[in-house]
Amino acid sequence: MRGLSFRPYLTAGLSIIIAASLTLTGCSQNHNDASASAEPKASAIQLNYWTPFSGGDNLFMTEMVDQFNKEHEDIQVVQMNSRLDDYYSRLRTAILSGNAPDVAIIHASSLPQFVQNGYIEDLSGPAQEAGLDWNVYNKAGMKAVSFQGKPYAVPLDTHMLVMYYNKTFLEQAGVLDAQGKPVLQGGEAGFNHFLQQIKQSIPNDVAPLAQPSTRIDAVWLWWSLYNQIQGGGKFYNAEGTRAVLNNPAALKALNYVEELYKSKLIPPNIPDSFKLFNEGKAAVLITGVWATGALEKNDALNFGVVPLPTIYDKPAAWADSHTLAIPSQHDMSQEKRDAAMLFMKWLAEHGAKWAEAGHVPSASAVMDSDAFQSLDYRSDYAAAANSVAFWPKHTKQHSFIEVIIRQFERMIYGQQTPEQALQATEKQINLELSK
Repeated sequence: MRGLSFRPYLTAGLSIIIAASLTLTGCSQNHNDASASAEPKASAIQLNYWTPFSGGDNLFMTEMVDQFNKEHEDIQVVQMNSRLDDYYSRLRTAILSGNAPDVAIIHASSLPQFVQNGYIEDLSGPAQEAGLDWNVYNKAGMKAVSFQGKPYAVPLDTHMLVMYYNKTFLEQAGVLDAQGKPVLQGGEAGFNHFLQQIKQSIPNDVAPLAQPSTRIDAVWLWWSLYNQIQGGGKFYNAEGTRAVLNNPAALKALNYVEELYKSKLIPPNIPDSFKLFNEGKAAVLITGVWATGALEKNDALNFGVVPLPTIYDKPAAWADSHTLAIPSQHDMSQEKRDAAMLFMKWLAEHGAKWAEAGHVPSASAVMDSDAFQSLDYRSDYAAAANSVAFWPKHTKQHSFIEVIIRQFERMIYGQQTPEQALQATEKQINLELSK
């Protein structure tokens, strides 16, 4: 793929790690100011660990770090949590100035830029020295962190789109089975009928399906449906030099997304779909698994969750992954590198705690553990991690997704057709690729 020559040294041109990438993470509904954990013991190896987490994600990760520190007196991790909207720019600056943390969370969708610019280490050697077996991680996780056959991060989780539903509303509509699962047929007509039945039985101020009119959510849904179509899901040509989004499969999926908005099965001008569902003002919500941990804290909400419905030929849902990487440091000691590998390995092995936030663990053994299986809701969608659709590994992917967001918003507000949106998107992306 053009522009993806992985070099072992730092370059000065990491141009596309911007706030757009932060919109794509789906880590939390809120942002917190930077905060750090307690100072480590003076005699221990200190690891500085940067995360972009907030809300429930931050609470669960902090618990994990505290537990690691209790179990490892010779290694003490200091967690620094930064606001999501400036996390990647801060991380890039720290790496370029020689002040990089020892371990950092990097989303799989952001890894291509870091890998190309030599901003993170190839973990092939360190993993072997630490006795880390890459076979313990699921295929989705390893696909997320591998570049040209080499692992550049330890996969922590997979987080993908799923469908949440209000059991009370679905029962009123007669579309809930005896096991508390939605009853719906396949295809566009089947999903439309499901939502229409709900719409006819709920109050007028309740949304049949909650989705924002702006931001990334419609793009996530389109990418999922596009990948469900046999032969769909292509973003670039084989050489990675041109976008190929203006095609029948992409248009079919986008036409359906537009139809959901135009029919008002997705009501217009929803600013916060999670809030709407959490307050009992939406029957169905399509969003990421990170919502599970927050929704289950609402005792008044009788909800369930299932994988994103398969509307076309095969299951597929947009996904990303939190990964653990070692930022490039010329003076990092072998002792500290070994400690970093141990810490990253430990976090993945204790993924059941991280799954409490809603994410699907990357380690297969964790998925089979009693600790994970005992969690409500997670097993209802965990298998969907086997059919996820990541964004392509392109260094400019985040800026291109911003292009799609803008064009899709124009479509949702009736300023252009789906066909015009795809044409404009492809034209703008190809213009950037030609530079």
